[in-house]
Amino acid sequence: MSEVKSSFMLERHGLDLRFRFVTLSAREWLAPNYVRVRLTGADLEGFASLGSDDHMRLFFPAGGAEPTSVDEMRAAPSREYTPLAWGDDWLDVEFAVHGDQGVAAPWAASAPLGSLVGVGGPRGSAVLQGEPGSWMLVGDETAIPAIRRFAVLIPAGVPARVVIEAPSAADQVPLDAPVEVEWVHRGEAPAGSALVTFLDGLTASDAVGEDPFCFIAAEQAIVKPGRALLERWGVDVSKAVVKGYWKRGEEEYHAPH
Repeated sequence: MSEVKSSFMLERHGLDLRFRFVTLSAREWLAPNYVRVRLTGADLEGFASLGSDDHMRLFFPAGGAEPTSVDEMRAAPSREYTPLAWGDDWLDVEFAVHGDQGVAAPWAASAPLGSLVGVGGPRGSAVLQGEPGSWMLVGDETAIPAIRRFAVLIPAGVPARVVIEAPSAADQVPLDAPVEVEWVHRGEAPAGSALVTFLDGLTASDAVGEDPFCFIAAEQAIVKPGRALLERWGVDVSKAVVKGYWKRGEEEYHAPH
């Protein structure tokens, strides 16, 4: 890629860390293995998420007596998710649900409406300032909420690619973007494998456009090929997001913020 003066940057913002008690109020299946839930409660007043790739932590108390204090709730099993949309007293979150293992996916799939859940964060945001010359958004199912939030920022007519991995065509979910979303299917192969193959196949001549913002997030194996792509395309790593959202075999893995 030829060198051009960059017109954007990722700016870090700290946020006041608050802990909120909310309840599950609605559930909508967007695909057989992908569900959107709505959390509601007065504690959500003032909730903010400045960056499209923000992480918050959801706490899922087990059955029995519900936690009555922050300390009790914080002792419950927890996982990180990206806030999708919110208002004064509601918050929407999306979950990829494959099987009944773990904590969050079974809760999202089958917890009774009215179930209590804790929300911690976001702790901070990486906010995209300025206007990238082009966009490259790549991720697996776990990155769909962040890709949704980035995609609505892409101006019409600006060069862009949006590439998402899912097990099969049945697992594709509706997503608004100014370009057609490209879906790659891994079938029975390990999560992230189709994206790794896709990224490894891109050369310098495949660059999406000048001065690109690149967001690449999936299972941890995506990091090495993602960073290699940035190098081939001459992209400054400080102005891109490449991260493992989760790590195979490590339920407690924390994605880097």
